[in-house]
Amino acid sequence: MNAPSVAAQAPERAAPAPAPPASLEDRLTAVGALMDQRLTEAGLAVAVNTALRIPDADAGPVDLADVVCVPADVQPYRPPVHLYPTPVAAVLQRARARLDRDGWCQGATVDEDGARCLYGALHAEAASTGELHDALAVLLDAIRRHFPDEESVPAFNDGRHGSRVVFRVLDQAADLAHTRNL
Repeated sequence: MNAPSVAAQAPERAAPAPAPPASLEDRLTAVGALMDQRLTEAGLAVAVNTALRIPDADAGPVDLADVVCVPADVQPYRPPVHLYPTPVAAVLQRARARLDRDGWCQGATVDEDGARCLYGALHAEAASTGELHDALAVLLDAIRRHFPDEESVPAFNDGRHGSRVVFRVLDQAADLAHTRNL
């Protein structure tokens, strides 16, 4: 006769008794602690990722053109293409081209080198006072879409740290004027 195996001879062990279910308060406390830990880690990740500040990043949306730059000698000057047949949009587009060509300044309508502020560029390009006022109104509208607390075009111009945001807002204002058929 065959001898029974050792495993067959050992008595079966009973499964451990299940732990009593945790109360709702205990489960909520455990989940709260886990979420606090996750939020702390997420906060640290945000702090690390935003430690390097991009100029004007806290003043509005960041455009890829603000971050990626090509040396100026690689970008030949191209005269502006007259895309907009509407008069106010054309004034805004010509003002942008003037700032691109002659330079942008702050604190003066025109500086000693011939660079202009936003108002100075629009004033130089507008054919009439009415056209100037319409262009300034559309430009202020475009500015307030990203900077709702700005009081005027000159205040916006003098509050920037560089010309990229100024050029971008001028482009957006020309698009807006054309859309409004101005």
